[in-house]
Amino acid sequence: MTRAIGKSNKPAKPAAEKIRNVGPKSAAWLRQVGIKGTDDVRALGAFAAFLKVRRAGFKASLSLIYALAGAEDDCHWQTLGPERKAALLQQYTVFEAEVKAAKKIFTPRGGSNMGAVLVEQALGKSESATDD
Repeated sequence: MTRAIGKSNKPAKPAAEKIRNVGPKSAAWLRQVGIKGTDDVRALGAFAAFLKVRRAGFKASLSLIYALAGAEDDCHWQTLGPERKAALLQQYTVFEAEVKAAKKIFTPRGGSNMGAVLVEQALGKSESATDD
């Protein structure tokens, strides 16, 4: 039996779905935390998806939350309503304040950032646990 060179008997992996409003770098972050498409974003919610990315150590910002909210609502992120944006901004602001406070408490004077990273990961996990 002959087999074509470069062909495999393994079934092809389904390609990750393009998530609306999300560029290639953010899409790679999302894939790395198990978010493969819009259905995954909708199942988690925009903010919880953002937290997964941050917990993984990526430098995601408010822009990613807006992009994911737009994907969740099937619209361009700039057309999100003011109430929706305000709610997301408030969640983000609270999260960032908690991270900043925790970093202040747990970062040693010598300057090592590892404690701060661990604190941010823990805060992200505790936030997402309350979303269920």
